[in-house]
Amino acid sequence: MSTLSVALTISLLWSPPTASCDSLPRLDFWSKPAKTTVRKDELIARLESVIPRLMKDGYVPGLSIAVIRNGKLAWNHGFGVKNAETKEPVTEDIVFEAASLSKPVFAYAVLKLVDSGKLELDTPLVKYLNRPYIENDDRVNLITARRVLTHTTGFPNWRPRGGDLKIFFNPGERFSYSGEGFVYLQKVAEHITGQPLNDCMTKLVFGPLGMSSSSYVWQERYESLKATGHDAAGDPAEKRKPAEANSASSLQTTAGDYARFMIAIMNGAGLKESTIKEMLRPQIKVDEGCENCVATPPTGKLSPIISWGLGVGLQQMGEGLSFWHWGDNGDVHCFMLGYPKPKLGIAVFTNSGNGMGFIPEIISAAISGKQPAIA
Repeated sequence: MSTLSVALTISLLWSPPTASCDSLPRLDFWSKPAKTTVRKDELIARLESVIPRLMKDGYVPGLSIAVIRNGKLAWNHGFGVKNAETKEPVTEDIVFEAASLSKPVFAYAVLKLVDSGKLELDTPLVKYLNRPYIENDDRVNLITARRVLTHTTGFPNWRPRGGDLKIFFNPGERFSYSGEGFVYLQKVAEHITGQPLNDCMTKLVFGPLGMSSSSYVWQERYESLKATGHDAAGDPAEKRKPAEANSASSLQTTAGDYARFMIAIMNGAGLKESTIKEMLRPQIKVDEGCENCVATPPTGKLSPIISWGLGVGLQQMGEGLSFWHWGDNGDVHCFMLGYPKPKLGIAVFTNSGNGMGFIPEIISAAISGKQPAIA
């Protein structure tokens, strides 16, 4: 492992920004990444050497990666196969499941509705729908778009199968990751626009950003393009074909398309400057002891490093603020990380339940520095 550790000290060419955040203090113990003169071609060569070894050791059949430098797509490449049985190669145009990476893209669309005056971040969502979303709990009147995007609704991650959705704590009280909140906000967005989610997303996001391979619902062209998920043993799973859009989990996309979305955030494209700042402003600190504080009681130990903005996780380290999110649909894993100031980032998609095991090492190879958000 020592040889691999040496290989993973590579970093992109950038100088650490000086930006800091009042709510998340700068950490004196942080050792900033060293500056490097590694050229793009050298970086690519090292990644092309490291990634196949990691995939082999981790039993991951296929992977797609996009690297962002200076606010532009610098490199987009596929590795391995999209199905372990058919052995068809992963190319740049292969579609992967975004899983929970669906959420930031939807959040971006919601903020476009805010900018257009069709939605207000702090207006109760009940005012936008014709009927109550939850019966017999007045706390639903406290749920706003901001509370959905910051995972402070009080909802569980998902409602119990066949059961009713309930609010477990006062909205706004604390962070507790919830896909159900995004489904609620999706219904509001569909009502406001008068369009099904995917039509709305195509108009607000996919079209303007050139995300031509992306969709929240299944498209026939994906039959030959989509990577198949694999379990931990490397066996192919049944290919999911979402007939109904789910803003929290059903996005089908490519690494290149997702990088275009990340670049839009970095460059402030499509949103007002004040809205981008609000998206990337820490809104709620995260309890270090639980991701879902409905299933696991909160410890009260709030992270000085990890917080949530509007639809994205935020991480404040010595080199500045970064936005991030993970995706996990069981047999597919993915992760994205971006730094707004130096405008660099990475998006990694795998077709394996083992994918997250080595994504941190890939990130270290492309962007040096510790990434406590991954933990």
